[in-house]
Amino acid sequence: MRNYIFADAVAQALQADEQGGFQVTRTTSTEELLQQSQMFDPYAVLMEVNGYPPYVLEERLKARDAIKDKNPNCKIVFVVDENSEPEIAEQVRQTKLDGLIDQFIYGSISASYLVALMATL
Repeated sequence: MRNYIFADAVAQALQADEQGGFQVTRTTSTEELLQQSQMFDPYAVLMEVNGYPPYVLEERLKARDAIKDKNPNCKIVFVVDENSEPEIAEQVRQTKLDGLIDQFIYGSISASYLVALMATL
């Protein structure tokens, strides 16, 4: 995620959930994301989508393809700010409708809802 404070808050919320048992690994680049996803065989990958490379939808879908090639059962979840990026939010929503991702989350949801949603994938 581009915003470190937001990424840290998401990581803390997921790690604090005792029922989910989440272990969170944060990455700082797409390359690191792909390396980590090969090493750890993740249950889910949560990626931000916005208007700035490498966070643009096209790049995130490429990362999704690479992750799914190695781990077809990995859940792919996109996070988008529907208030500041409404057009991108609509594109992400359509990506879910097209079956390319497992879920999308708006940046305005609460941390507890995010944790609950991730636990039910």
